[in-house]
Amino acid sequence: MAAMIASAHFTLMLRVLNTNLNGKETVRYALTAITGVGRRLSGLMCKKAGVDVAKRAGELNEEEIAALVAVLQNPLQCEVPEWFLNRRKDWKDGKTTQVYSNTLSTKLRDDLEVLKKMRAHRGLRHYWGLKAVASTLAPPAVGNCVAAGEGGGGGSI
Repeated sequence: MAAMIASAHFTLMLRVLNTNLNGKETVRYALTAITGVGRRLSGLMCKKAGVDVAKRAGELNEEEIAALVAVLQNPLQCEVPEWFLNRRKDWKDGKTTQVYSNTLSTKLRDDLEVLKKMRAHRGLRHYWGLKAVASTLAPPAVGNCVAAGEGGGGGSI
């Protein structure tokens, strides 16, 4: 990484929404450390909040951080499209929201508990500790196994 000019207000570690953000990374990639925020959403958040995407996260001031948090907490009011959000038509209240940080793990746990209570196939597989969706791959053919001392694996016995 190129040498950065140290300014008086540069911070190496930011604390935003119970998550530590690396101040050396650009804002777009630093925001992805927050659970529930990906690269596309973080780029859109920067655009809606008016924050320069090329700026380092450690160079953000308090107003820019507050604007980013406001966009994440109220994405529909900031004109983020509904299809962009990760919790559409919640089964409890029917609202479309963006879940992030600790709320995401809580919602996931609640959803799995409901699936277990209603004895749904997916809920039972979670309860038993199996994969929720069984793998559809066929087992390897006899000629494709790698024997001791053989390299490639393809061929017949």
